[in-house]
Amino acid sequence: MKKNRLVLALACVAMAATACGSADAQSNINSKGVPEKLRVGIIPNVAPDTQGAKYEPLRDYLAKELDADVELFVATDYAGVVAALAAKKVDVAYVGGLTYAQAEEQVDVTPLVTETDKETGTKEYLSGIVVRSDSPYKSVKDVLDAKGKFAFGDVSSTSGSLYPRIMLNEAGATCSPKSIDQCPPLSKVSFTGGHDATAQAVANGSADAGGLEVRILHRLERDGAVPEGELKVLESKKVMGYPWVMRAELGDKAAASITGAFKSMKDRELLDLMQTTGYQQVTEAEYAPLKKQAEQLGLLTSGQ
Repeated sequence: MKKNRLVLALACVAMAATACGSADAQSNINSKGVPEKLRVGIIPNVAPDTQGAKYEPLRDYLAKELDADVELFVATDYAGVVAALAAKKVDVAYVGGLTYAQAEEQVDVTPLVTETDKETGTKEYLSGIVVRSDSPYKSVKDVLDAKGKFAFGDVSSTSGSLYPRIMLNEAGATCSPKSIDQCPPLSKVSFTGGHDATAQAVANGSADAGGLEVRILHRLERDGAVPEGELKVLESKKVMGYPWVMRAELGDKAAASITGAFKSMKDRELLDLMQTTGYQQVTEAEYAPLKKQAEQLGLLTSGQ
């Protein structure tokens, strides 16, 4: 039954603006202040089929804590989650900072919590630019001087698109805010769709360098998807963590209940699955610098 429900959810997000019921349909509200059928959207920061299976234990946990029938939606791309929020197909979503900023342009959403990063011990994690370890590049400027090929992840990824673009520009590139596939002097810019695909693109030589989330690189190494030591990080920047956001119209009671569910998560196995030691509350103000950078680089519109 869960598998069938997940397949339906995937189809629903893919057609977020057209199908799977009326955008105005509203479930009954339970004693926790949340809809009895709570629809949760997730960005596919790795392959969507992998992402969906991974979050089933979280779906079970939220269903129990919030006394709701939780439906899990994994979009085919980052823009799909924004579209689903705007079309009221999703009530709560796990998004990157940039995706949150893009969603704010279309719908009133409230940031609730983010995970404590295992590697930094804070709300922030690392975005990095990577190259093959056997490459001649010792800095991001070296990649630019060689007019190399660069791989971003999804165009709406915070650590796979926005922050690598910031690092490239700081090293002397002139990534265009109008044409996102132009970052001279790089000879070619591509978008792989995810951090795992970016790592593979650099590892197999189809890109000279790429931007990705460093903790995902480390996870890929632990899982054997990328041989440990094959890629090296040339430069990294701290990024405010992925927020769990809620459509603001659900109200304060729902926000308090959902925030409480995440902050009270204690099961070690579930926390390990979520790659965190716990959750911390976040505010809109903490994402303001990120939003400003995104605006300057022409990335505030999703699905460009």
